[in-house]
Amino acid sequence: MQVILLQRVAKLGQMGDVVDVKPGFARNFLLPQGKALSASKANIEAFEGRKAQLEAQNLETKAEAEAMSAKLNGQQFIVIRSASDAGALYGSVTTRDAADAATAEGFTVDRKQVVLSAPIKELGLHDVSVVLHPEVEATIQLNVARSVEEAELQASGKSIQELAAEEEAAADFEIAELFDDIGSAASDDDDLVPTPEDAAASDDQDDTANS
Repeated sequence: MQVILLQRVAKLGQMGDVVDVKPGFARNFLLPQGKALSASKANIEAFEGRKAQLEAQNLETKAEAEAMSAKLNGQQFIVIRSASDAGALYGSVTTRDAADAATAEGFTVDRKQVVLSAPIKELGLHDVSVVLHPEVEATIQLNVARSVEEAELQASGKSIQELAAEEEAAADFEIAELFDDIGSAASDDDDLVPTPEDAAASDDQDDTANS
C-alpha cells in the first residue's frame, strides 16, 4: 500500500515522501495517528496545497521539542519495585511507568513517546529513549530500586550485586563478633571455676584452721 508521509517517520521516510508500507501498518499506525495519508491523487494534491503550512508547523513543534529535550535529556527518575535478593523484579517496569515517573517530576511525557525494546525486569539503572518529535529524542535514566535508600546507593555507582555482597559481609562480621563475645564470656566463666589444685589448697587451709 502506498502512503504519503505527513511527517518524518523513522526508518521510513521524510515529510512528503510517498512510500510503500504493509496495509496493516498503515491502517493500525500511520493513518490513525495522522502520520500519513493514502497516496491517492486527491490526497497528494491536497498535501501539496498544505505543504508550506505543514512544514511551518513541523518547525514550530520541533523547536518546542528541542527545548523540552534540553531539560529532559539526562534526567534520572526513581521507580520503586519489589524484587528478589538477586535483583529480579516481581513484575516489570513498562512505558507507562517511565512516563508516570517523569510526569511526577514535572515533565509532560506520554507513554506512547517512551521507547522500550522490552519491559525492564531487573533492578538497576536503565537508559530509556523518549521520542519528543519525529526528529528529536531525549534519553532518560530509570533508577529501579526496592527503596529510596537503595536508589541513592545505585545512583552513586553501586550495583545490586555489590550492595548484596556488602550486606552479606556486614552480617558475617556481626556473627563473628557475636561468637567472639560468647567465647570471651565462656573464658571468663572458666576463670571462676576452681581447679583441683585450688580445691586441695583450700582443704589444707581448712585443716590448719581446725587444728
